[in-house]
Amino acid sequence: MRYLLHRVARLPDTPHSVAAGVASGMAVSFTPFLGLHFILGFALAYIVRGNLFASAIGTAVGNPWTFPLIFASAAQIGSFMLGRDVLADVPDWSWDVLVANPYDYITSFVPLVWPLVIGGTILGAFVWVLAYFLIKATLERYKRGRAERLARKQSRS
Repeated sequence: MRYLLHRVARLPDTPHSVAAGVASGMAVSFTPFLGLHFILGFALAYIVRGNLFASAIGTAVGNPWTFPLIFASAAQIGSFMLGRDVLADVPDWSWDVLVANPYDYITSFVPLVWPLVIGGTILGAFVWVLAYFLIKATLERYKRGRAERLARKQSRS
């Protein structure tokens, strides 16, 4: 994690571009479109003039440890926005049913997609704004301090 932070801070781009890229990757990680997060992160970063490499790093927010919390939160928000409890529609997990009738079992989860999209989009927008401003301020401070250290080092030489 520490390496990634230094790598992001040293990207040869403006603080806006890096912050917008990381924030874009983080935001799309809140959508239920697993397997498409890199592509969606690149697209969003491109739209907001963000760094594409930074967006790929930002997608690391979505990982096996965080997805349960992300999807549970997105489902709650989506349920609230739609005015119905979609979590009550979630079928119980069963390997036996999955093996016996995989198509029907997998399609029984389809009613969850729309609430996850709505909730994930709202969470993602909130995360984008929060991450952008925090990362941009941190990068500006980091780059300013690094430039000052380099200037002091050169003045001693």
